[in-house]
Amino acid sequence: MDGNKSMVKLIILYGSNISYFTGKMENYFRVRGIPYQLKSMQFPAFKKRMEAEVGLHQMPAVILPDGRWMTDTTKMIQWFESQFPENKILPDDPMQAFLCLLIEDWADEWWWRAAMHYRWDYSEGADFASRHLAIELLGSITAPIWVKKSFLKYRQRNGYTIGDGITLQNAEQIEVDFKMLLENLERIFEQRRFLLGERPSLADIGLAGPFFRHFALDPVPAEILKKDSPQVFKWVSRLWSTKISDCPEKLMISVPDDLEPLFQQIGSTYLPYLCANVDAVSANKKSFDVEVGGISFRRARYSKYRVWCLKELRHNYEILPRKEKEVVRHLLKKTGCWEPLWRQSELPLSKNQDNLLPFKGHTKMIGVYETKIPKIKKH
Repeated sequence: MDGNKSMVKLIILYGSNISYFTGKMENYFRVRGIPYQLKSMQFPAFKKRMEAEVGLHQMPAVILPDGRWMTDTTKMIQWFESQFPENKILPDDPMQAFLCLLIEDWADEWWWRAAMHYRWDYSEGADFASRHLAIELLGSITAPIWVKKSFLKYRQRNGYTIGDGITLQNAEQIEVDFKMLLENLERIFEQRRFLLGERPSLADIGLAGPFFRHFALDPVPAEILKKDSPQVFKWVSRLWSTKISDCPEKLMISVPDDLEPLFQQIGSTYLPYLCANVDAVSANKKSFDVEVGGISFRRARYSKYRVWCLKELRHNYEILPRKEKEVVRHLLKKTGCWEPLWRQSELPLSKNQDNLLPFKGHTKMIGVYETKIPKIKKH
């Protein structure tokens, strides 16, 4: 184990075993060899408890042995990396580290929408996930399981698919974007075990979020992976079973050329979307229309948190050493990422927004109004 053994014995991870970000955090703990215990977030009691501890309710939460609570997987991972510097997943090379952080952010904030689409807009996925979550998260509530399933389907679609700009008109475009991602990753994993070589990096952990508990688990996308992208499917399993301390190999010396299609996707979709989101937050619009990478979204929800994400990406670039800055800028310009990264001159951030993460949060990922659960008796 690389780290403080007195700490790792008692780490508690609260979440769900079919959750996007819980799966990301589990992959991180497993790759780093950090023992943890996964516990389910029982709703609604856990909501008040977490809000009191970290300021908001979102999945997952981590409780440290000293009783401190944490939230936000990006900042939690950065904190653990600083505490346990041996066998880190964030590369020592500044250029690789920046690009890993960019891929992680893209995986967190862009592929969330496609993952929600495949889970909740297809009946196979919605039936599977609603039944699982009704038992796992709503078990303390007395109600027929069909009522819980109906509530969950309504809540998730209202919040994260129909309620976040996904329509019958753009669903096909979203799926084309996903299949392009699979093609790009398949070419990479035909050549090597992980994105930057023969050992995992933060880029792999970032993509574990959408893949591990969604694309490789939910019925519709899992079949696509098995049929069309077998190497990607194997990578998901390989990452889960790999411990970085058992990987003697070094990361590749530079950034391989076959990662460029991933950055092209980032430059054509995610970063322009962040710019449109900045405009919406600046204008105090709760939703906005945007077309990026051939995908037209209507009434996508605004996100103050994603304004902060753009600020973090810029900061990560600004702190690069001069030589690495030039190389990264060339790559970002070549792949269409540079202009949208800096398009907005002003970012509408509230004072000290999310500066206390991972121990205190201010804004959730997207501006979803919490759907109130029906008043039904608890055990």
